[in-house]
Amino acid sequence: MADSKSTTPTKTTLDTSVAKPSTTAPGDGPADTTDPTEIAQSVPATPGTEALAVGTVNAVKPVPKTAAKKSDAEARTERYKATKPDGTEVTVERDIDTGKSQIVD
Repeated sequence: MADSKSTTPTKTTLDTSVAKPSTTAPGDGPADTTDPTEIAQSVPATPGTEALAVGTVNAVKPVPKTAAKKSDAEARTERYKATKPDGTEVTVERDIDTGKSQIVD
């Protein structure tokens, strides 16, 4: 039997191999992931000798990540007047989607 104490993972990610045991942290299931950008997809399992010895196999794979499409829409921003600590008035522009703020003249 495999020695799980020496290889116990501290985080869970989706594995690309369906022939090996799942790499999961204690308390997590085989389709769990600690990466919020990973999405699991069920696939047929094909256990190898290592998986058969341990008694578990991975039957999910990560869905390939796609690049976000660049939007042609205008940026959603707001502008407002603010006073700096030295008393000067400035115009602040804030991107509503990202929260990034900058002083504009």
